[in-house]
Amino acid sequence: MSHYHHLNSYEREIILKNVVLGRPIRSIATQLGRPPSTISRELKRNQQGDGTYSSVQAEEKYHARREGCCRQPLLANPELHDLIQRLILDHQWSPEQIDQRLKQDHSPWKISYTTIYRGIEAHLLDEPNHQPGQRGIARRLRHRGKSRHGKGYEERRGKINYSHSIDERPPEANERRVIGHWEADTVVGKIGSECLVTLVDRKTRLLIAAKAAKKTAKCVKEKLIELFSPLPRHQRLTVTPDRGKEFAWYDQVAKACGMTFYFPNPHAPWQRGSNENTNGLLREYFPKGHDFRQDSDASIAHAVNELNHRPRKCLGWKTPFEVFYNQALHLV
Repeated sequence: MSHYHHLNSYEREIILKNVVLGRPIRSIATQLGRPPSTISRELKRNQQGDGTYSSVQAEEKYHARREGCCRQPLLANPELHDLIQRLILDHQWSPEQIDQRLKQDHSPWKISYTTIYRGIEAHLLDEPNHQPGQRGIARRLRHRGKSRHGKGYEERRGKINYSHSIDERPPEANERRVIGHWEADTVVGKIGSECLVTLVDRKTRLLIAAKAAKKTAKCVKEKLIELFSPLPRHQRLTVTPDRGKEFAWYDQVAKACGMTFYFPNPHAPWQRGSNENTNGLLREYFPKGHDFRQDSDASIAHAVNELNHRPRKCLGWKTPFEVFYNQALHLV
């Protein structure tokens, strides 16, 4: 049995000719090699009130019906379009985060991250003032052509003496079993200006951050003590910081907070990848060269809160806040 094909304009011309000649439906069907029911449906759909049949009008109606029977693009829905655009532009969520969090929150909306990416490439989610030739909302995604250090890159930052290597770090920290094992680093802005001291819990990826007056060992030490002190004892176990000179006074922090510091190997940022990745997310709010003196503590806290309430793939699309505090939130 051959596959069914819709009537074309040539066949409709033959139908018109035979209708004008008064021939029966079965005779027309035999001539076209079609079932009589096909000819009958064609006439019922397209005959006018006076019983006349126009092949031209029948062809136009056919194309109109074909356009209406196709599934409308998901992003054509204004509510879903605005929701996705807001999560990307205002909250810096990735398409995959949006996809999985909609499922987890049992949202009535269902859209895959590949569909969102296709919409981005087709400029369906761009802002109204988007100029032709620009990449639009694609530039607001997490990765946008950032350069990386190539082979042979030599670390030029200052070195410090450290007491414990990362190879000595306990398995519960390496395997992210419990809360309380932290990674530490600084996010610098304008040269000579203030900087951010950032802490990320290895298990939950929760971020704690605050401004330090300068990127010096004294200022960073004071800020670390300030950030760790409010945490209960069982939530401050170990710290894996960067190897920069700003952590030279780590022993004073360890003594004040009752924590052990473990330092990564040279040129091995992946050994504290949670903090490196989170600092990259912070750069969406505070790009390189940013002057932190113009930011209030509230604006810093707002950026930190946004990241702590952003769903993560590594957490089963829960947020760091939900995992750290064992609370379920409804985000979308």
